[in-house]
Amino acid sequence: MDTPTQRMLKVGKATIGLIGLDIALNNALVNKIPVESISEHLYREIRRQNYIPPGMTETYKAALKREYRKLLGEDVTEDGDLTIRIFGTGCISCNGLRDAVIDAMMKAGIAADIHMIHDPDEIGRHGILATPALMINGKVKMAGIHPTPVQLEAWLLEAAEQ
Repeated sequence: MDTPTQRMLKVGKATIGLIGLDIALNNALVNKIPVESISEHLYREIRRQNYIPPGMTETYKAALKREYRKLLGEDVTEDGDLTIRIFGTGCISCNGLRDAVIDAMMKAGIAADIHMIHDPDEIGRHGILATPALMINGKVKMAGIHPTPVQLEAWLLEAAEQ
């Protein structure tokens, strides 16, 4: 039996750690659950091991369906918020990338959620092979190198327009 791990998921405006989400997603994929009924199926699986606040059921179901569609390789749009993930071990290079991203955001006048991800399992789940790595709205922009401030600003402006 697989041991459930925690996986981060954007639910509404919050990013939530859900236990067993990876296992539930993979089981749904193996069992070829159709997208039309996936939200109810995943919700039943997830609420066994996680607290779901009253009144948030539909928001969770929408987030779970979106995550499943991503797993299927479908082009999924996020909720309109800019989400930046910086992957790394917490070293000076990774922290330098975070500082450069914040500087570019300030220069461009853009607000975003920034998540520093240090867990090797979480880094691997996103397919990151070299750190530091930068992901903007679910798309890896670079890994193993530092982008120029101009390039960072261009990526942020491009993502903000979508």
